[in-house]
Amino acid sequence: MDRAELEAWLRLTLSPGVGNDAARRLLAAFGLPQAIFEQPATALRQLLTPAQASALQQVPEALAAQLQATLDWLGAAEDGIPRRVVTLGDAAYPASLLATENPPCVLYVLGDLGEKNDGLNQPSAPNPRAPAAIDSEATNWPRRVIAMVGSRNPTPQGAQNARQFARAFAGGGITVVSGLALGVDGAAHEGALEGAPAGGIATIAVIGTGIDRVYPRQHRELAHRIARQGLIVSEYPLGTPPLAGNFPKRNRLIAGLSQGTLVVEAALQSGSLITARLAVEQGKEVFAIPGSIHSPQSRGCHALIRQGAKLVETAQDVLEELCWPGAVALAAPPSAAPAAPAPDPDGLLAALGADPVSLDALQARTGLDTPTLQARLLELELDGLVGRLPGGLFQRLGQA
Repeated sequence: MDRAELEAWLRLTLSPGVGNDAARRLLAAFGLPQAIFEQPATALRQLLTPAQASALQQVPEALAAQLQATLDWLGAAEDGIPRRVVTLGDAAYPASLLATENPPCVLYVLGDLGEKNDGLNQPSAPNPRAPAAIDSEATNWPRRVIAMVGSRNPTPQGAQNARQFARAFAGGGITVVSGLALGVDGAAHEGALEGAPAGGIATIAVIGTGIDRVYPRQHRELAHRIARQGLIVSEYPLGTPPLAGNFPKRNRLIAGLSQGTLVVEAALQSGSLITARLAVEQGKEVFAIPGSIHSPQSRGCHALIRQGAKLVETAQDVLEELCWPGAVALAAPPSAAPAAPAPDPDGLLAALGADPVSLDALQARTGLDTPTLQARLLELELDGLVGRLPGGLFQRLGQA
């Protein structure tokens, strides 16, 4: 893509009031963006409102700065990580997004879309809807992708489930897509990076800011690892700050890039349920991991299950439901084999049960005095057997 073509695409996306739907109508009618801006106002008004047509005839004030920033970003690959702008007319545009209701006109991609091929994620075929004028190299958007979403404030068990499921998916050559948020998103990305074989696209982070920004800041190091072992994708122009309305909007891309969505842990008002709804609207499977009936962070998953989402207990459950051709069983985790039970000399693990429990309840069940009980709980927490929850509650951790 040359400078003039990039400038035309940026102008199209920056024109106020001209969204993706209007832009696609214009592209279908006139071809590439350069041709759109050569049209008289009368031709534009046949497809747009008068306000939209007027906006297209004005050069956006931010265009020059945005063009230079984008060129600088594309040229700043001294870290060895490829950078790319993929447009709706590009053969490299992910075909799965074309089937969604509102595909973005421009995607900013950080990471290697080149010759990566792990045997499962084969290189994408050229986009049949791409104009012949675009000559783009074949790229390797992964074909087997599962979205993993959930609470930004998960329980210890929820975070552990996210990491373990993602690790299993990645180990089986399945790419994990999520949103780089705190909580379940971050745990899913981490697990995928840990489990992926060398050379594959381990995970895709779809972010709600410009691709030159990392949000939240706590995930800066994680974002660098994702860019080296996977992809970071954004539809927003460079410099876009973390605006609240952009994060629910990007969820359609998380659902769109995947063949199914797994909700790990979510409250009833969680944004993860937006992703699940979008997946259903796109005709894709939704999966949910059940949790304690006493945990607010499980109620969103339970609601999804009541509405028809598939209840899953293992990563293999997801694979079997999706029925990918040629798929092989995921490698069983070491914990799948019968393991010796953890030492429980004072019966504390048994007293914890499976649901969150308070310190007072544990004292009543075990008869241990407060100092001894607190010391034992700390030992179990350090051993990864017990998680501490808000409100002074404790929960025994299981293995996904």
